[in-house]
Amino acid sequence: MAAEVERSRASYLHAARLKDAGLPFSRQASVAKVTATDAAMAVATDAVQVLGGNGYTREYPVERLFRDAKVTQIFEGTNQIQRMVIARDLLR
Repeated sequence: MAAEVERSRASYLHAARLKDAGLPFSRQASVAKVTATDAAMAVATDAVQVLGGNGYTREYPVERLFRDAKVTQIFEGTNQIQRMVIARDLLR
């Protein structure tokens, strides 16, 4: 789970550095969004599984994190839209 978080962090920092340098960054920003939100969902799923049935109860904070992780894949442009942005940029 820590590796997923580190990979996501490296991805968004790369996009931010490109933007700060005034270079094109839209593809890298889309890659960062897809990477981070997919990682959040995978990490949240693993956390729920570690707790077993308790992971689904509201008594554990991981239940809320699991629901929040799914929402991140949808808002600010769904991951499918971000994949289309990446594909268009690669085809240029």
